[in-house]
Amino acid sequence: MTPHGRRGRTPRSPQPPPPERAAEVRRLFAEEARSERPDLAALCLLVGAAADGALDDTGIDAAQMELDRLAGRLPFRPGGPEAWARAVGRVLGAGEGFGGAPADYRRLESSLLHEVLRRRRGLPILLSVVWLEVARRAGAPVYGVALPGHFVVGFGPPDEQVLADPFDGGRVLAGGDARALVAGAAGAPLEPSMLAPAEPLEVVARILNNVRAWSAARPERSEVGLWAVDLGLLLPSHPARLRYERAQLLVGRGEFTDGARELEAYADVVAAVDDATAERVRGEARLARAMLN
Repeated sequence: MTPHGRRGRTPRSPQPPPPERAAEVRRLFAEEARSERPDLAALCLLVGAAADGALDDTGIDAAQMELDRLAGRLPFRPGGPEAWARAVGRVLGAGEGFGGAPADYRRLESSLLHEVLRRRRGLPILLSVVWLEVARRAGAPVYGVALPGHFVVGFGPPDEQVLADPFDGGRVLAGGDARALVAGAAGAPLEPSMLAPAEPLEVVARILNNVRAWSAARPERSEVGLWAVDLGLLLPSHPARLRYERAQLLVGRGEFTDGARELEAYADVVAAVDDATAERVRGEARLARAMLN
């Protein structure tokens, strides 16, 4: 997977794999998500495999090798946190051309790691995954920072923390830059808790949230929302409401029996804390079954 060798390929919309491959991807994703130390790159590439039937095991290996190649371009122990941040930015941003633009928010590929490695474009969180995985391989003290509305990367311990914005080519954030990002994205002040390192599963959950939001704005691509929900349900910690979202997607796709079953299962969970909501959801299940007539 070379930096520019595949850019001329005719654009295509990723299509999910056939059922057997999709089941295998879910199995591998569940195993990795529940392992003692979940591998962020592996999980992101499995998200890509759930989205794109053209991404097989060979393609996943090629993406991992590209991350290794990029890590090999970094200097050996360039210095403290700021030196690391600037070195990674020089290689990935200025050298390799990774970055983002507003148009990238409209593309599903911007949430798929293998496509971000191919296109050198993506959402802030996926570009941050590239920064994290490349810098980690080179021995950098690096971690993700899940600012509201804009993911960045951090280098060094809390008292020496340096932030960089991969979406902006790896620009090192100075002074009030992080405060301005949070204020612009969330209209809220920057709190110290927002600068804490994000765990791999938190990063993956946020990526899947982005995919579900992309699908929700495009009802004709409901299959994307469905596989994103299915993967979300495999994470060790997930909101129960994902079951309800899955049921709605199934009903919207005309899979009324399966959707009704999901609604009933969700109602059983909700009944322990909210009888009124549970009864409303059971009513939705009855309506879904009635649509079979």
